[in-house]
Amino acid sequence: MGNGLHSRARVESDGRIVVYLDLKQQLPDLPPEYAPEVQEFGVDKAEWMIYPSMSIVIMIVGSRGRRCAAVRRPRSTAPARWSSNTNRLSRNVRSFVTDAGLEFFDIGGNPQELMSYMVKNPGLVPGIESLTNGDIKRKRTMLSTMMEGCWKSCHSSDSRTGRPFIADAIISNPPAFAHIHCAEAMGIPLLLSFTMPWSPTTSFPHPLVNIQRSNAQAGLTNYLSYALADILTWQGIGDIINKFRARTLGLKPLSLKSGASVLDHVKVPWTYCMSPALVPKPEDWKSHIDVVGFYFLDLATDYTPPDDLAAFLAAGDPPVFGSVVVDDPAAMTNTIIEATKQANGGLGGLSLPPHIFILENIPHDWLFSSGRVSAVVHHGGAGTTAIGLAKGLPTAVVPFFGDQAFWGDMIHKAGAGPEPIPHKELTIENLRDAIQFTQSPGAKDAAKGLARDIQREEGVNSGAESFYRHLPLKNMRCDLDPSRLAVWWSTEHCLKLSAFAAQTLIDAKLLQLQSLDLHRPKEYETYKPPSDPLTGGASAIFWTVTHYYGGIAELFYSPVKGIIHTTTAIPEGVMRIVSNVHEGFYNMPKLYGSQVRQPGKVTGFSSGVKEAGKGLVYGYYDGITGLVREPWQGAQEEGFVGAVKGAGRSFINATMRPAAGIVGVIAQPIQGAYMSAQNTLVKERDRPHYRARVEDGRQAVQFGTDSEKAEIVQRFKEAMKDENAIERKKKLKETAERVAFQSEPAAESQTAGGDEEQRQ
Repeated sequence: MGNGLHSRARVESDGRIVVYLDLKQQLPDLPPEYAPEVQEFGVDKAEWMIYPSMSIVIMIVGSRGRRCAAVRRPRSTAPARWSSNTNRLSRNVRSFVTDAGLEFFDIGGNPQELMSYMVKNPGLVPGIESLTNGDIKRKRTMLSTMMEGCWKSCHSSDSRTGRPFIADAIISNPPAFAHIHCAEAMGIPLLLSFTMPWSPTTSFPHPLVNIQRSNAQAGLTNYLSYALADILTWQGIGDIINKFRARTLGLKPLSLKSGASVLDHVKVPWTYCMSPALVPKPEDWKSHIDVVGFYFLDLATDYTPPDDLAAFLAAGDPPVFGSVVVDDPAAMTNTIIEATKQANGGLGGLSLPPHIFILENIPHDWLFSSGRVSAVVHHGGAGTTAIGLAKGLPTAVVPFFGDQAFWGDMIHKAGAGPEPIPHKELTIENLRDAIQFTQSPGAKDAAKGLARDIQREEGVNSGAESFYRHLPLKNMRCDLDPSRLAVWWSTEHCLKLSAFAAQTLIDAKLLQLQSLDLHRPKEYETYKPPSDPLTGGASAIFWTVTHYYGGIAELFYSPVKGIIHTTTAIPEGVMRIVSNVHEGFYNMPKLYGSQVRQPGKVTGFSSGVKEAGKGLVYGYYDGITGLVREPWQGAQEEGFVGAVKGAGRSFINATMRPAAGIVGVIAQPIQGAYMSAQNTLVKERDRPHYRARVEDGRQAVQFGTDSEKAEIVQRFKEAMKDENAIERKKKLKETAERVAFQSEPAAESQTAGGDEEQRQ
């Protein structure tokens, strides 16, 4: 591969991806200031703490976890469709949510089966057993079900009360996967939150990727590990996501290039609920990323220990707490008994030696407080790590899978514990040494220092503040009553309106419902058009081949679906190939510095035919006139050298631009027909949102006072006389006329209910 990048990878037993990067030439490291500052749209840095009430959906996939937010009416979504023998667990999870005063929505899937799959395949690539026993098909089906459930949770009425619901914002953890796509479809803000790093950085590698050897510098190697994780994940589930986008949400499918890195590309804000004292915020995590501290629940207040546990804890020096998952309980028990005996420690265990005590489920915040234990030995889960360090306990980690090794490394770097011991390497001797390390003065001092920092961080409050700081509040407040959330957009009057304000004006005969559009406070430019015909065509061909042979494989276990997918893969693939090649031809002049005429927006078959004709004419026109224009413009900018460069560009464009026009004659009518079908789907998609907003307005007016309604009417009349408002309306009309002949991503966001900048 010339001087390119050579790599190989394998999956370790703990599920982490081991990668070897071999370079014929060593790449330079990323410069210190490689990451630009992020300008977040619509944030109110001065008055972010003044926000209207809103409905927030919290999408969580995984264990119960430690993710929460101080919001008015959130709906928590989690897998809750359990088999009959797990109803107790289902009730516990549901009650955990509802007891906190939140609504619970079942997004489908079987959490026990999902967690079982994650234990068998803890990293990013499935193991041999899962490839041969049908786990992959079940997991993919479950993921599709859960993504559909996440979308329904954004707009479905409460199953118990029938109360209407529509999300105004989304908080999600990364494994929910549907988050960014639901936010894009609704045009609402999204905040991602997680207990381990998921954003690219040069400071440390992705917790699920272990780069064993690399000729690249450390910073670049760490950064590449996140790209590898994204690519491997997208290769496994990208087709499921694209089906969800196209068939459920009416959105354009994404490619490997745009889909794998979509969260970083659109700069979704992050709130990491981990302690900056343990994991300092990297310098290349800019203002859209916060590290706020651990989240804790107070479970110790009402806990009373059983008599035998109280007696055990009172019988001698504080013991060492141990919590691990084992494949061979007998061997692990023997290792623990011998290691603790040699280290003069104590754990939880069977009714064997007197220094061992078995623990059932117990609040860690109680057990780890008041000097009840002296240290913690566990598998390295984020929750146990957090509470152990918050209580000032030295910690030894025996990682089994996933991010556990990452937490062990962080603890060791902080001096609060020994190097993590992979569970397959655990012996009596190294466990003994690890326990003795936790009893050392240095480890105790480091743990106490971390505890002081963690207690000062107030993670839950900081996490809630982080959510509101990143909201585009300037584009979410009603123009007539900023204390209320804007849910409608009036193009006629250039106003953002709350449900209450809109219904009040409708009742006063000053506004018509038919003139309003759903307000979209946040747009996401997720789609990246092909930069040249070669890469565009290649990606479409790859999609066609994989889906065609995927359909053939499906014939063996689902004949009907296999036939459908096999027969539709070729025609859909041809459409993708033609469309991508056309976009590649059209955009290629940008690669060598030429300007590209903005094409018109294709919304249906007729506009597709119209744009095809215009593209053909302009293709020849721009190609021929460019023979003079390009050298002239180059000379104006760089003199003789610029003229030579311009001449070179003009000769390429003389072929490239007409080629784009010719391919567009086929591609754009096809795209128009596709868009006609998608527009119908989008209308169906938005219909429940429209109805919910109307119902919200009716209820708000029902409970509103006459003085509040009169105030809205008065402010509306004043706004119509305001010179600034008149000027904004004039600018908006000009923008709308200009957008009618453009289709750049920014222009698309302007047409989705009005120009965002005008709405602020």
